[in-house]
Amino acid sequence: MKILLLGEYSHLHNTFKKGLEALGHQVILVGDGDGFKNFPVDLSIRPKSSDSYFIKPFRKLIFKMFKFDIALLERGLRFYFYKNQLRGFDIVQLINEKPIKTTPAFERYLLKKVFKNNTKSFLLSCGIDYLSVQFMLNKGFKYSLMNPYFENPQVKNEFQYIFEYTTEAHKKTHQLVYEHCKGVIATDFDYVLPLKGHPLFLGLIPNPVDCESIQQLQLKPENNIKVFLGINRGTYVKKGIPFFEKALEILKTKYPDTLEITIVENIPYNKYITLFDQAHILLDQVYAYDQGYNALEAMAKGKVVFTGAEKEFLEHYKLKEDEVCINALPNVDAIVKKLSWLIENPGEIEKIGHNARAFIEREHHYIKVAERYLESWKKVD
Repeated sequence: MKILLLGEYSHLHNTFKKGLEALGHQVILVGDGDGFKNFPVDLSIRPKSSDSYFIKPFRKLIFKMFKFDIALLERGLRFYFYKNQLRGFDIVQLINEKPIKTTPAFERYLLKKVFKNNTKSFLLSCGIDYLSVQFMLNKGFKYSLMNPYFENPQVKNEFQYIFEYTTEAHKKTHQLVYEHCKGVIATDFDYVLPLKGHPLFLGLIPNPVDCESIQQLQLKPENNIKVFLGINRGTYVKKGIPFFEKALEILKTKYPDTLEITIVENIPYNKYITLFDQAHILLDQVYAYDQGYNALEAMAKGKVVFTGAEKEFLEHYKLKEDEVCINALPNVDAIVKKLSWLIENPGEIEKIGHNARAFIEREHHYIKVAERYLESWKKVD
């Protein structure tokens, strides 16, 4: 089959493409590289001109005056120039409701072209979308990345991109996508819960992980326990990073001779994925029910990851608490307690890391996941 993948978040579509190609399918990936992470794509819509030395000052001025980012328009224009190459595909899969990330009206215009010129389209519930935002605002989760806003509405500016999904302009995009897509697939439990009962919901298919290129690293915790924290300033509050930072401050005093901490910020993916190789423990995110992509790739390397692992996730995969990862709660004391347990019981680090790798191979292997997608697509007329 000819398959078109629109958009990229956290290496998901890159890995999925590799699985599909291993099964003999022809795949084209279109995207902007997901910002500073700079993932590879076949057809790039990255707003290079807007980021250039000469244009950037004007971009900032226009945004200051009109609250409009010209990079949005550039992405749409770059996508438009590919229009003749984006037809005749058997399957189109959107990474999100607005995979092109241009202005709302232009997004709908371009998506209509895609839907018209190809056979079947599907949508991933991955990242923020209209239904997940509504679910969070209605407090359907016991906690979510909106918690910092609920606790302090004065930080609303940091959540502006989320509130964009509640506007009438985006609601029109949401409705267009749902009218033309044959089904919606959730990539983890943070997206399953908002979609439960929806007629287009095809179920959960886990994120694909390239287990063959990611090697398990056998690091025995001996004299020092190494903890790694990678910070993306754009998601700093929403991922609950302050909880990790406060916990580490406490632990530095508690274990001055046995704890080694590495913190990095806004690192491109290719560098980030290797920087935590020497760590035993990775601190990923707090406000989640399931693991995101960074957590999964760290688990594939045999790391102990503090991330989402709520009861819905454990029940679905028939796992015990702390079996394959640590459920990071929005509570400094709880994080300190779990990290202290691992520091004082280094054998648990080895055991959980081994279990994590086995879990990724069993549930997230990129070829197995690609096969599940193909089955889901075929079921829908």
